[in-house]
Amino acid sequence: MLALSLAITGWLWSDWGNYAHATKCQIRQGTHIIGTYDLMQDRHITVKGAMGHSVIHIHQGKVRFEHAPCHNQYCVQQGWLRRAGQVVLCLPNQVSIVLLGESGFDSLSY
Repeated sequence: MLALSLAITGWLWSDWGNYAHATKCQIRQGTHIIGTYDLMQDRHITVKGAMGHSVIHIHQGKVRFEHAPCHNQYCVQQGWLRRAGQVVLCLPNQVSIVLLGESGFDSLSY
């Protein structure tokens, strides 16, 4: 039984690695696109939102909310994102990050 569990876990883990890494991220404040940024750079971007300033950190192919003015900090707790199609939102501050690239999904995958 343990061997079967390990085999299934290994298969699921290898399948997780099939999703493509993102090459860019798009940052929005509300419906306004702040910009589209290459993930292979190192930069901090400050975005003024409805509650204050959010700080987004791009570093070595990944991106995250480094700071947000919201109370619960769910967006900051999401950590680093690197896979195409991932999205992180700071709803109270109305700031979002969308990772762009080939995700491997299409309308039939849903």
